[in-house]
Amino acid sequence: MRAMSAWYFRQMAVWSSFVKRDDLALHYWDRLHALRPTDATVVAKLAHLKAAAGARQDAIAHLQEALELDAGDAASWFNLGFVQQEEGAHDDALRSFDKAIDLDARLDRAWYGKALSLIKLGKVEEAVDPLERNTELQPMSPFGWYQLAHVHHRLGDSERTARVIRKLAGFEPEVARQLERETGVSVVGLAS
Repeated sequence: MRAMSAWYFRQMAVWSSFVKRDDLALHYWDRLHALRPTDATVVAKLAHLKAAAGARQDAIAHLQEALELDAGDAASWFNLGFVQQEEGAHDDALRSFDKAIDLDARLDRAWYGKALSLIKLGKVEEAVDPLERNTELQPMSPFGWYQLAHVHHRLGDSERTARVIRKLAGFEPEVARQLERETGVSVVGLAS
């Protein structure tokens, strides 16, 4: 009977999310958690819904609980870092992102998150390496490139800023033009 109830609660939670009823999804994940308190994926789902609802401290507590159950889950370490970052706890976020990276060095979001926290802490120069790693892993995503251009600009390296803008111009010309305006670094033939 417990297995059937667990299956039902999981199905209802998934369908509730599908129809954008996160309140119901949260209710069913809570019911499933009561049946399966040691299932780290259930606790991580609860954390996700709590974070989406703005209950970040609850999300952090759930993610810490999930990681006590499964400390080898890189995605949960990333999610913990993300929520900590949103709370302004950048030192804690850095530790979580580093743990995620240790577990999965290809987790591009963790490299990006690490760079953002370093920037917020005023450690701009230290953000270069994680941003470069992020752009290696996600070469067609403008986010890492955008931040990398700003970091080079803040460090006074207009040559590297221009190089990044040129790279972005090849696949995101609007973002490249925006960077030109924001940094004042003009790449010949790009300005409009």
